[in-house]
Amino acid sequence: MANNPNSEPLPAQASFGLPSSRVYPLTAIALVLGLLLGYFGLGLKPRPSAPSRATVSAGNNMDSLPKGHPKLTMEQMKTMADAKVAPLLEKLRTDPKNTVLLNQIAGTYDATHQFKDAADYFRKSLEVNPKDNSVRTALASELYYTGDADAALAELDKVLKNDPKDVNALFNVGMIRFQGKNDPAGAIAAWQNLLKTHPDLDRRATVEKMIEEAKKSTSVQK
Repeated sequence: MANNPNSEPLPAQASFGLPSSRVYPLTAIALVLGLLLGYFGLGLKPRPSAPSRATVSAGNNMDSLPKGHPKLTMEQMKTMADAKVAPLLEKLRTDPKNTVLLNQIAGTYDATHQFKDAADYFRKSLEVNPKDNSVRTALASELYYTGDADAALAELDKVLKNDPKDVNALFNVGMIRFQGKNDPAGAIAAWQNLLKTHPDLDRRATVEKMIEEAKKSTSVQK
């Protein structure tokens, strides 16, 4: 990550469970072992299915959620997110290039499945600090969750141009290739590159299992 006096670790992202669409076996493997959520810092979550009136589980980082209401509609989550970011937006008016504020706002929207809003604020953060790979990786995740896998991959390509060994980007390229593009061969290539560039990865065996699952998918498609 580039040195930025306004930078701080991005807010923790909440997990909302598996998407209702097709889920590959490796997704379950990754979830069990904690890869998709937070192991690599900004590891990609499975893309959720989020209809406008769907109910979702409240994220742990939404500390203003009322107790006794673990399930909320998307409209309720949006309302709560807007209320939570309101004071941050007020501060942003006098300090529009503060990436800490921009990232906090984006993280709040991410936690409530407002992925387009989250992407907008991650973009604003990147306008201030375009070399912040962690923020660009987060933007790629938001784009993927909105259904734009190609745009997500384009952002990850920019990360890898800055740092060809970026762990998060390599891992997420594999997940998006596999889940979003139905491209197990592309996923395998990304994960093999991850293992090659990080031979001491402490969960190497897990990534190897994911590669094997992708290979099985490739053989089924033939």
